[in-house]
Amino acid sequence: MIRATATALPEVLIIESTIFTDDRGYFTEIFHSGKFEAIGLPTRFEQDNQSRSVRHTLRGLHYQLREPQGKLIRTVTGRIFDVAVDIRRDSPRFGQWTSIILEEGDGRQLWIPPGFAHGFLALSDTADVSYKCTSVYDATSDRCIAWNDATIAIDWPIPAGASPMLSAKDAAAPMLASADVF
Repeated sequence: MIRATATALPEVLIIESTIFTDDRGYFTEIFHSGKFEAIGLPTRFEQDNQSRSVRHTLRGLHYQLREPQGKLIRTVTGRIFDVAVDIRRDSPRFGQWTSIILEEGDGRQLWIPPGFAHGFLALSDTADVSYKCTSVYDATSDRCIAWNDATIAIDWPIPAGASPMLSAKDAAAPMLASADVF
């Protein structure tokens, strides 16, 4: 069974799959086109990506302006704090965020539709994250917003005295007020 539950941003969905366990381990369906279609989710993805991050790595907040990507996020190993931010200027929830902790074996994924920025923080020693995208990566359309923008005010679970590990691109990201958005 695959079930979708709305988050604080109703377009962003938690996707839960039944996990079957026995002495050998577990089995779960990650994607089933018929079941996804039945609950109104996309069934066509153009690109699959996987990243490995060490503890306190923060990736995001990323999006593509042209050819926006919907993303289906899951954690293969480890644990992450996953975030979606509504960046549709005409949305009543513009600048609002929602989050979920995803961890290996929990049977949960996060569906982030086009029009939202995405980011995550690795909470475990390492975290392997896999995500399906509804369109291919376009470097000329790639954008990001500062992870620590006070107007968005994401409550990242970063321990006192620790700093997140950022890419150069993420460290130089603009604030939402000056970012190119939808």
